[in-house]
Amino acid sequence: MGRFNCAGLTCPLSTIILLFSWIFGPSLGSELSFVTCGSVIKLLNIKHNVRLHSHDVRYGSGSGQQSVTGVTAVEDSNSYWSIRGTRDTWCHRGTPIQCGQEIRLTHVNTGRNLHSHFFASPLSSNQEVSAFGDEGEGDHLDEWTVQCGGSVWKREEAVRFRHKATDALLSVTGEQYGRPIHGQREVHAMASPSQHSLWKAMEGIFMKPSENPAGSRDYTHLHTEF
Repeated sequence: MGRFNCAGLTCPLSTIILLFSWIFGPSLGSELSFVTCGSVIKLLNIKHNVRLHSHDVRYGSGSGQQSVTGVTAVEDSNSYWSIRGTRDTWCHRGTPIQCGQEIRLTHVNTGRNLHSHFFASPLSSNQEVSAFGDEGEGDHLDEWTVQCGGSVWKREEAVRFRHKATDALLSVTGEQYGRPIHGQREVHAMASPSQHSLWKAMEGIFMKPSENPAGSRDYTHLHTEF
């Protein structure tokens, strides 16, 4: 999950992201006006100006699963997430994400999916959000519905992510952790929509459709193994 073959060596996806960013600029496919399947992006919580983040640090309470936080740092490879289909719905790389579409967000560096359940979050006692699974495969609690205003998820618009199983919204309300993740914000899920649950696509690699030699649509992309 999230690895490439680099001249006979196995390279983490974060290394490839940095390589393509160096060659092509910070947002490959930046001319696209919409977010697409297979893209690897950072998500900004607009209200609190933090990017959705994870790392191999587990919660000391609740589920004990890998923690998910918000960070103010812009250049942090642990804030990259891959947009994927669900276990039951195929998501063709390069196709626009539809408003109302169910997706999984897979943390690039650890291969675990954005996840939620009825455990209490450690600081606010809202619904815990964690990262769960192995090599991109978890369970039905990894599925989120994209809520946006038109037909597709546009790059410039703020969107919400509603957890399919519990109907709660991915949110940040500003609570800060101490050690070992000092200053990072708690990310949790809440039942009601608010300014705390608005997110925007930021930096990343945006996969785009391309034309095949015959001229028909072929949703190809930079080779990955998400």
